[in-house]
Formats: sequence, structure tokens, C-alpha cells
Amino acid sequence: MTEAVLHDYWRSSACYRVRIALGHLGIAYRKVPVDLLKGEQRSEDYRAINPQGLVPALEIDGRVMTQSLAIVEYLAETRPEAGILPSDPADRQYVRAIAHAIAMDIHPICNSHVVAHVMELTGDPGAREAWMRRFIGQGLVHVERMLAGRAGRFAFGDDPTMADFCVVPQLYNARRWGADISACPQLLAIDAECARLPAFQSALPRE
Repeated sequence: MTEAVLHDYWRSSACYRVRIALGHLGIAYRKVPVDLLKGEQRSEDYRAINPQGLVPALEIDGRVMTQSLAIVEYLAETRPEAGILPSDPADRQYVRAIAHAIAMDIHPICNSHVVAHVMELTGDPGAREAWMRRFIGQGLVHVERMLAGRAGRFAFGDDPTMADFCVVPQLYNARRWGADISACPQLLAIDAECARLPAFQSALPRE
């Protein structure tokens, strides 16, 4: 079997999601660091792998894949026994909704290039922290409300799914930027459950 290769930036929450998924599935892989602070994602060599110049990119099963949720869904569909997505269509929709609320609503407006532009427009060096705290904190409160009556030990029931693969990295970001997550007890309980699992432990951001 061809070795899986993850083009990874250690602090990227998108990469973090994929690292969790690979660990959950027990897929061994080699990391190739892409230093976003040095602009390595914009190099010609990397753009030949991922034309968007974004991380992650995953080489697996003889293909190169991009976009973290699309990668996780591919892994879920090709390895359905792992339960990354539930078997019931309505349950799958719910898990996707949680994942999308984080990856498509919170993450894009808190991406580094967006926040850099905010700082450029405002001329305020403190704008980055204020922006991150506001939009990460507000976004997670909305996700907390989505969990009402549906969460178990994890975001859906008693086994981790794609939703948890998104929740944990976003809580890491919340703590990093000092966002107020005191109104998110379910998310914090889920995060504590995930922290017990080897797949989540091995995926922790490490430079």
C-alpha cells in the first residue's frame, strides 16, 4: 500500500481535523510541513500539489485530496465501518451541520488572511485578538445551541464523528485567542471526552 502523506501546518485547524480522522482510522501517514508563516503554501512546488495554496493536502489511495471536510468525508465513505458519519441520512445531516457550522461559518472569517486584512484596514494591532475572540466565541455559542437534545458523550451520541473532529480544533483556537466559551458547557464536556482518546491526543498541535 502506498504511504499516506499529509501536507500539514501544525497550528491549522483544518489540518488538525484531518490528523484526528487519520488517527481515528488508524491510518499511518508521513507529515510534510508547510510553513504558512514563511509562505511555503504559495510556492510553485506546493501549488502543484494543491492549486489553492491552502493546507491540508492529503496523498492517499493513489490520489491527492484537498479541503479538510471533503477529505474527512472521503475517509468516512471509503471506511464506513469507523462510523465517522452515521448510517441514517437524517443523523448524517445533523453531524454535517455541526461540522459545517464550524468549518464554513466560524473558520473562514477567522482565517489568517482575513484577519491580516482587518488589521490593515483598521491600523489597529489589537484588532486581531478582538476579532478572533468575538467571532469564535459567538460562533461556538451557536454550535452549543445546535447540540441541545442531540449530544451524548460526543456531539452525536456516544461515539466520535466528523462533528467532533471539528469541535476540538475550534475549542483549541478559542483558548488560544482567549474567546469566552463559558456559555458552552456541552462543547467543553465533549472536548474533555475527546481528550481521553488516542486519536485526539496524537493530533494535538505540536510545532
